[in-house]
Amino acid sequence: MTPEQYAVPLTRRRALWQTLLTVAVLVAVGLLARRHWPVLETGVGRLAVADPGWLLVGATAVAATWLCSALALQGAVPQPLPAGRLVAAQFAASAANHVLPAGLGAGAVNLRFLMRCGLPAARSLTALAVKAAAGGLVRGALIAVLALACPGLLRLPHVPGVFVAGALAAVCLAALPAGRLWPRCRKLLATVSTDVRAVHALPQRAAALWGGSLAFAALHAVALIAVTQAVDLSLHPARVALVYLAASSAAALLPTPGGLGSLDAVLALALTAAGAPGAAAASAVLGYRLLTVWLPLIPGLLVLAVLVRHKAL
Repeated sequence: MTPEQYAVPLTRRRALWQTLLTVAVLVAVGLLARRHWPVLETGVGRLAVADPGWLLVGATAVAATWLCSALALQGAVPQPLPAGRLVAAQFAASAANHVLPAGLGAGAVNLRFLMRCGLPAARSLTALAVKAAAGGLVRGALIAVLALACPGLLRLPHVPGVFVAGALAAVCLAALPAGRLWPRCRKLLATVSTDVRAVHALPQRAAALWGGSLAFAALHAVALIAVTQAVDLSLHPARVALVYLAASSAAALLPTPGGLGSLDAVLALALTAAGAPGAAAASAVLGYRLLTVWLPLIPGLLVLAVLVRHKAL
C-alpha cells in the first residue's frame, strides 16, 4: 500500500475518533445542563441586565485578540506576510474554529493562507506548530506566575461524575490512534525545532511570536474579567484570569468545535470553585461566549467566504 493509499483510511479513522470524542463530550455537558437548568435560566436573566460599558470593554479585548493572533503568526514565519489579509484570515479562522473540532478550522484556514502566500505545505504546517507551541508555553508560564504570585487562587473544582466519565472516555479514545502517529510526530518536532531556531535568529520575528502569543492569552482573560464585572461577580481579577487560563487549557484537551460545551462546563465549574455563585458563574460564561463566539460567528464566516472567493485562501 502506498503512503497516499494508507493516508485515506487513516484520515477516516481520525475523523471517526474525533466525532466520537465530540459526541461524548457534548452528551456529558448536555446532562450537566439539564441537571442545572434553573441556574442557567437565572444566569441568562442576570446577563440581560449586565453593565453595557464593561461588555464593550470585553468586546474590544476580543477584537484585539485577532490582531494578536496575526502578530503571532507573522512571528512564526521569517518572510513578511500581507498585513490586511493576515488579520482578515485570523478573523475568519476564529469563525471556522467554532465549526470544526479541536482547532481544525483555524488550522485549515491558516494553512491555506500561508500556502497562498507562497510557503510550501511543510513549512506552513511547521509555522502553525511553532505558533501553537508558543501559545501553549505562554499559557503555562502565565498560570505558573499567577499561581505563585497569588497562593491559594488555583483550586480544583468538584467535578460531577458524568463529566469525569466523559473526560476519561475522551482521553482513552484519543490515545488509541496515537501510537501510529508517533513516528510522524517525531519528524514534525524535529522540523519545528529547526524553524524555531530560524525564527529566533530574527529578533523582530521572535518578539512578534512571543508578544502576540502573550497578548492573545492575556486579552482573552481581560474579556472574561470584563464580563464578570458587567454581571457584578465579585471575584478578584487575578483569580478570574487564573481560572480562565487553567480552564481553557484543560478544555483544549476535549475536541469540540471551539470548545463548545467543554470550555463552558469547565469554566463554569472553575468559577464556582473560585467562589462565584452558580447563577453568576453561568452568566459570566454565557457573556464570554457571546462575545467570543456567537456575535463574531456570522461576520467571520462572511469574511471567510470573501477570502475564498478572492482566492486569498
